[in-house]
Amino acid sequence: MSIVLSPQQALRLLADVALDVVREKGPQNHPDFTFRQLSILLTIYLEKPPHTVRGIAARLGVTKPVVTRALDSLGALELVTRRRDEADRRNVIVQRTVKGALFVEQIGDLVVEKAKGLAS
Repeated sequence: MSIVLSPQQALRLLADVALDVVREKGPQNHPDFTFRQLSILLTIYLEKPPHTVRGIAARLGVTKPVVTRALDSLGALELVTRRRDEADRRNVIVQRTVKGALFVEQIGDLVVEKAKGLAS
């Protein structure tokens, strides 16, 4: 099923979701994310693992230090974890957590709820 939104509707949806997160109506104990942090988090949870710092950086077109800084914040919130790849110690594997999965699911639920409001 395909959903067609006008640019204004898409922006309204984004604004409504962001506003609810800011007003703490979104996921409980939510952090204040940058778009970069949210993009990295969603990449980790929506795309098939394994995920590496190098791979995420390439996927998003940013540098590894940019990804590392974002992962520092996401790790402090226990939304992701990191470990060295035993097969290639140069790689850092980024892993999902239960807390992170629940957080992403809550964001998805919020988007669905707000999208329903566009029809009315």
